[in-house]
Amino acid sequence: MVDCVIKNWQGEETGQATLNLRVAKEESAAHVVHRSLRLQMANNRQGTASTKTRSEVRGGGRKPWRQKGTGRARAGSIRSPLWRGGGVIFGPKPRDYSHKLNRKEKRLALSTAFQSRSEDLTVIEDFAEQFTKPKTKELMQAIARWGVDTEAKILLVLPEKQENVYLSGRNVAKLKIILANNLNIYDILAADKIIATATAIAKIQEVYGDET
Repeated sequence: MVDCVIKNWQGEETGQATLNLRVAKEESAAHVVHRSLRLQMANNRQGTASTKTRSEVRGGGRKPWRQKGTGRARAGSIRSPLWRGGGVIFGPKPRDYSHKLNRKEKRLALSTAFQSRSEDLTVIEDFAEQFTKPKTKELMQAIARWGVDTEAKILLVLPEKQENVYLSGRNVAKLKIILANNLNIYDILAADKIIATATAIAKIQEVYGDET
């Protein structure tokens, strides 16, 4: 169980939020998280890299010169892998890199990873009403008031789609905005700092909370 301080729009402490997620045992936590991270990264691979073998390269059907008598090495095709413009030996072909992981294990890995980042987590009161229109400057000033380095890689977790907040932050290179129900293990681990609204934390607790 982890207690997190809740701050308001001005950066003042206004209360506490409790994060009590279902996490893996200490001896297996790193393994579970690593498996889930490998799954996500592998499943994101397109697997469309493709090279042509000597039989697929255009041309090369005629023997370039006779077998004997020229003084040159024997050759049967100008599309041999030894020739410039020839085929590729053991090159990549389209393939499916994806693999599967038990659904319960994936959920356990995500909740374990999120709770492990509690020291880098900042919880903020819902602030969508502060944005009547997109304003990147105001969002970055607020992040600074919350005690988060604006030069760090930041993950902002919202409870639902908030158009003006999204438009305010989408052009900030090191800021990524996602919804609580779209949490993924790569973004959690890749971020230097995580900012979540109190409602988003409540949603995460509801879905991944430890019922025991």
